[in-house]
Amino acid sequence: MGNNILDALHVQVVGSGQRFLVFAHGFGTDQSAWQRILPFFVPHYRVVLYDLVCAGSVNPDHFDYRRYTTLDAYVDDLLTILDELGIERCAYVGHSVSAMIGILAAIRRPELFTKLILIGASPRFLNDRDYHGGFEQEEIEKVFSAMEANYEAWVKGYAPLAVGADVPAAVREFSRTLFNMRPDISLFVCRTVFNSDLRGVLGLVRVPCCVIQTAKDVSVPASVAAYLKSHLGGMTTVEMLNTEGHLPHLSAPSPLARVLQRALSR
Repeated sequence: MGNNILDALHVQVVGSGQRFLVFAHGFGTDQSAWQRILPFFVPHYRVVLYDLVCAGSVNPDHFDYRRYTTLDAYVDDLLTILDELGIERCAYVGHSVSAMIGILAAIRRPELFTKLILIGASPRFLNDRDYHGGFEQEEIEKVFSAMEANYEAWVKGYAPLAVGADVPAAVREFSRTLFNMRPDISLFVCRTVFNSDLRGVLGLVRVPCCVIQTAKDVSVPASVAAYLKSHLGGMTTVEMLNTEGHLPHLSAPSPLARVLQRALSR
């Protein structure tokens, strides 16, 4: 990708404020996932949007299987984008896997971030002896098999579960971007995410964090938000959002935007 990372990952800067605010999407979506949130922020911030390299909107030739075996390569991409744009300070909003990418980026370059806002974040999705991540290894293997056997059928089943709330437009939108991903890339990224375990590095984060958790999320049990609050090294708050699902920016954009505004004003 090199210097054309801004083109390859469809980087946009929109809005008219003084301060920079990055919105980074999660697995199965692209930057369009933020479209209902943006109107609340473009009058007050210069908002940076980009697509993760695995997104269906990005040319799959840019996805290097050797490189993207861990989340570190995604961190490299984020930091390269910010450097190319000449951004020295920003607030960061990351959903799901991008919450983890933000945590790793802030450990590497703490001076770059004023605040991390982590939506549907989990340092580890798999259960462990004394840790409830929400999934057993066998369950995950079944998911991978279903994705491999019939990706379209898997998307149709998974999208309503992930959205969680009865918002048909959000289910349609998530299904669209999930189905846009090339199935082999989708499966590979899923494996990368489920193999990740960031519990050991949370204490290295010195940037203030706000964890946003919905009342019921099929991917992230509420106990994970409490775990993040007690293990992140910086000043951390938790905001519970009175809605269901893993994608509140699609299913409940206005309540989420209000919580984001509150978190950013602190």
